[in-house]
Amino acid sequence: MGIHYDYKSTRGAKAMEKQAKREKKLAERRAKKLAKSGPVEKTEKDNTIPLDTVITLDHLTNPDKK
Repeated sequence: MGIHYDYKSTRGAKAMEKQAKREKKLAERRAKKLAKSGPVEKTEKDNTIPLDTVITLDHLTNPDKK
């Protein structure tokens, strides 16, 4: 019996362990990368036109109007 009998019966469990180990390493790498880059600040300005306003030619062509 030995190794050949044991191989098929534990193959699925070993594959799941390997996958979990891979995902754990990947999560640690991502966390380390985020910690290294510092806090992420979102200072983007919302340049969308509100839904209740009518879009006019002035909105489309005047680059200075905000």
